[in-house]
Amino acid sequence: MTQLEEIRKYMEKYREETLAIARKVWEYAELPFDEHKSAALYKEALTAQGFEIEDGLAGIPTAFLARCKVGSGKPVFGLLAEYDALDTLSQEAGLTVRKPVKEGAPGHGCGHNLLGAACYASALAARDYLRDNGLDGTVIFFGCPAEEGAGSKQFIARAGYFDDVDFCYTWHPSTHNEVGNNGSVAIMGANFSFEGIASHAGGSPHLGRSALDAAELMNIGVQFLREHMIDQARVHYAFTNAGGTAPNVVQDHAALKYEVRAPHVSQMKELFDRVVHIARGAAEMTETKMDYEITMAFSDYVGNPALSEMLSDCMVECGAPVWEEADYQMARDMLKSYNEATLTSIRASLAEEFGPERVEELLKKPLHSELNTYERVKNPVYRSGSTDVGDVAYATPTTTLNIATSCLGNVGHSWQNTSFCGSQIGMKGMLKAAEILALACVRTAQDPALIEKAKKELLAKNGGHYTCPLPDDVLPPVGKY
Repeated sequence: MTQLEEIRKYMEKYREETLAIARKVWEYAELPFDEHKSAALYKEALTAQGFEIEDGLAGIPTAFLARCKVGSGKPVFGLLAEYDALDTLSQEAGLTVRKPVKEGAPGHGCGHNLLGAACYASALAARDYLRDNGLDGTVIFFGCPAEEGAGSKQFIARAGYFDDVDFCYTWHPSTHNEVGNNGSVAIMGANFSFEGIASHAGGSPHLGRSALDAAELMNIGVQFLREHMIDQARVHYAFTNAGGTAPNVVQDHAALKYEVRAPHVSQMKELFDRVVHIARGAAEMTETKMDYEITMAFSDYVGNPALSEMLSDCMVECGAPVWEEADYQMARDMLKSYNEATLTSIRASLAEEFGPERVEELLKKPLHSELNTYERVKNPVYRSGSTDVGDVAYATPTTTLNIATSCLGNVGHSWQNTSFCGSQIGMKGMLKAAEILALACVRTAQDPALIEKAKKELLAKNGGHYTCPLPDDVLPPVGKY
């Protein structure tokens, strides 16, 4: 029996349990930091499999790790699982028309029900392989909540939980099968509040100091800042308190939330400081008081090259998910659910990636069945999304796999994605991801030279230690984000 055949034997052993977990977490659809039922489900299952649980990592009630030591316990490797959902994206599984399970309720529009379940199956398969072949190692399943919120992995990394971990793998549901060389950008978020003086807006406006004026001036200042920042940077905002609904009162309180993104942590921090200066200027102009509270920050992510090459090789050996006509039909019907502008954008993206001559072919079978392998590049391209996996990748060698669980062109964080992530298409992609991750884990665990190479590449990246982008006094915003 080959190594892959043995891994597939274990995957078949845990197949039904993995599918049941993925479906149950999809049904729970719990928001960031509130994933109590999902975390409990994993802890119960892992405990039954002989894993030891360490709960409440970094002061986060729904963060945990499950550890299983085999032989000497070396090397130590981790799988990064997520299980939080997104607000308002409730949707019945496998339907190609909008039909929420419960109107306004959360849904797994980013596929974290699949993400965690695949890591669960991989952890069990890797443990069984080590044990049955007389090999050594410690498998750790990291239960990481709130990736869609303020994140948890940066707090877990800051608390030192990855210090003695030799390497980590994870994956994410996607429209493609790939181990990419692209990166994701760093992000920092904060709440800005202004305090002024209330007064009658008609009778004594001169005695008031408007917090709402300050908030608006801050926002205008940030709009002008956009011309003077790098192209890859982003600044997002939302008014969280506009001072009430009475126009005849000078508003004495107003608040905004900002998120700043840039390719590297240093660029992100520099841009965030400029936003803070604008807020101070707005307070000065309006004679109000400004305060801000940093609520979240992720480091930029680029996969470890040595691990990415191993993961890519394992992906090629395992192959892509195998799609049936029923899968293609659902994918075709789902594309029809998008408006014309989105479909035009999807066509353009397919033409750019695959060539104009293949667009019609792909629209007839719009599920990725190819493999995009990893290639080392000197300067990776940074996509504008962000993930707290970046912080783990600064703390220990880490890399990510993408496997198709939805149709080509599908829009993430949508009801369509919630439908896919509870469907047969999503489950097929999840099981394939689990197989690839398990194979990569056992191959890497048996290759000390590869682990050493990965650690040297990490050293060149982080200088020998992980530095959290958050100030030490910023705690996980459990119940506040």
